[in-house]
Amino acid sequence: MDSNLSKVTLVILLAAFFVINGCVVGPDFVKPKAATNENWSLKDDPRVVTEMDVNRQWWTTFNDPTLTNLIEIAYQQNLTLRIEALRIIESRARLAIAIGNQYPQVQEAFGSITNEGLSRNAPNAAMADRNHWNYEVGFDAVWELDFWGKFRRGVESETANWMASITDYDFATVSLTAEVARTYTVIRTFEVLIALADENIRVQEEGLQIANSRFVNGATTELDVTQARTLLASTKATVPKLQTSLIQAQNALSTLLGRPVGDIETLLKGPNDIPVAPSDIAMGVPAELLRRRPDIRSAELYAAAQSARIGIAKADFYPSLSLFGEIGFQTSSNGGVQSNNAGFNNLFDRGSIFYTFGPTFQWPIFNYGRIANNVRVEDARFQQSIVNYQNTVLTAIQEVEDSLAGFLKSQEAAVFEQNSVDAAKRSVELSMLEYREGAQDYQRVLDAQRSLLEQENNLAQTRSSISTNLIGLYKALGGGWELRQDKMIVPESTIAEMKARTDWGKMLPARVPDTVGDSPTGKEVPLLQKPQ
Repeated sequence: MDSNLSKVTLVILLAAFFVINGCVVGPDFVKPKAATNENWSLKDDPRVVTEMDVNRQWWTTFNDPTLTNLIEIAYQQNLTLRIEALRIIESRARLAIAIGNQYPQVQEAFGSITNEGLSRNAPNAAMADRNHWNYEVGFDAVWELDFWGKFRRGVESETANWMASITDYDFATVSLTAEVARTYTVIRTFEVLIALADENIRVQEEGLQIANSRFVNGATTELDVTQARTLLASTKATVPKLQTSLIQAQNALSTLLGRPVGDIETLLKGPNDIPVAPSDIAMGVPAELLRRRPDIRSAELYAAAQSARIGIAKADFYPSLSLFGEIGFQTSSNGGVQSNNAGFNNLFDRGSIFYTFGPTFQWPIFNYGRIANNVRVEDARFQQSIVNYQNTVLTAIQEVEDSLAGFLKSQEAAVFEQNSVDAAKRSVELSMLEYREGAQDYQRVLDAQRSLLEQENNLAQTRSSISTNLIGLYKALGGGWELRQDKMIVPESTIAEMKARTDWGKMLPARVPDTVGDSPTGKEVPLLQKPQ
């Protein structure tokens, strides 16, 4: 028995040696190359500062406490972001499965009590107890050795997927903060447009009173009155449309905040003005975009995961080497009651021990066509992931360039439109004065009032465009994902609910570290660490 155990020990040591020193088939991942410029096309604009890093809490540059509060609430309560956090937990559990596959894949305890009746005409039946009981209990294990690196590639793939799920969460955070800021800006823009419409309605009502007074006194015809009423009614008709758009924007913000519709009025208290963006923007060079934008990092990680799957597929070309072992106790007795008890009682005697062990291998030599095509499928998917990474980089750079141009050019347009509004206001004053004195007809007044409303609306839209382009620029630069640092990414109530339903062990998160990597600088958290 001792010599047999020594043989088992030797086989296990040899297996461990082969697992540690076995080769790993398939390609090792190399970060794909992507075309980028050395700098932005508008880098020479004095409002563009490239020496500084992207503001991690860029929304504070608007100096709007309401906006800052809304983003904090959205981060805590947005349901889409919560789903992304739960996907990290799912991905981490999948990684734990891949890690476990490196060890004996089958580990089973077994036992049975059976009564057997042999055929009288069976071979050797004359020498056997045709009616007897069998008792068996034991343990067996099968360990497919990772000689070709299939399971190590599996861990490599799932590790990349797990890290990609974290960057997906980060990009969802970037998108959420940008969408909350954009929606908030839209709400304030509609409030300004409604206020402008109300002010123009007041001015146009005064014009109608003057036209009606002149008509009553016989100084003009009824045409002036009807024209004034037409313009007034047309302006009033814009208000319900603007109010509809305002309500829809408020509803969208409610959903972003994870709240029922109509539950955010108190959160929007404050000056009903469009958030004022700073005149300049601090941003790094395009190469830094590849480092900090989460969706680019995610595309790279998914490509790494797919690269490892090629190795998993290629391992099927080679024989799989396994160790099989089984040990237990086995006895039997004839069909009598006393013999039956006697057989059960000696089940755990030394003489009832049985065991089997040894290496086995399988080699699918006639399935090479299927295996080869499976490798080709994984390789084609890997190439797709490379192209997707390159396209993600190009799209990100385009988004930065588009938003940067929109931000800078909208500022320039706002200067001219402000001059236009000032001139339009003066035209309304002069036309009303001249009409009151009878020096001009009412058409000049109508034209001036229409022009004023149009120019004021254009200015409001351009001011809004400055802010929304800056918001889009920060999103394109990947700013805001740091919001999760040192914060719970899954609510404690959700963790408690999941633990009450399932034994999660130490899998569920507690706190989030400052960085994602092997050596996080913040508090360690199971969620963002490789599982046991």
